[in-house]
Amino acid sequence: MLKRIATIMVVVLSLILSSCAVSAASGLKSHIDSTDGYEFLYPNGWVSVKVNNGPDVVYHDLIETRENVSVVISPVTDGKTLSELGTASEVGYKLSKNAIAPPGSGREAELINAEQREKGSKTYYLLEYAVKFPTQKRHDFASVAISRGKLFTLNVSTTEARSQKMKEQFQTVVDSFSVY
Repeated sequence: MLKRIATIMVVVLSLILSSCAVSAASGLKSHIDSTDGYEFLYPNGWVSVKVNNGPDVVYHDLIETRENVSVVISPVTDGKTLSELGTASEVGYKLSKNAIAPPGSGREAELINAEQREKGSKTYYLLEYAVKFPTQKRHDFASVAISRGKLFTLNVSTTEARSQKMKEQFQTVVDSFSVY
């Protein structure tokens, strides 16, 4: 009898502890690309979208279809490291001018925040942008890293109106990005 009560208590305690340990990643799914060497979390309810001649992968929300996450892979010249390309602010500025709002696109991008973070042996630049389109304002969160001579850029985007509501979850997505 005592053994049975102890077993029940262990099960109950395990359930209580596991329910208390709700992580910031709850409500997220995992995308793993072992061929290209990266992974990240994305929100439940988002679906993969095929884009020709575009990002390596794109997911968007089924309901808020203008919310999306994508990964772009680009070659890096001469095997440079991320720090050799510039500081987080410098790389963020270059991305804003060449990828997010290139000349002639009708978009304007303002780099709001840029920081460097180390994860394992890799350096990541975490970037945040306010992006103006002719008909709307958007908010982007990005993570940039270099691995095996390639620049990996994960970008999560939403409308400016939803950016504060989604900020915590999108930062979790950006923080989850890992290259290997």
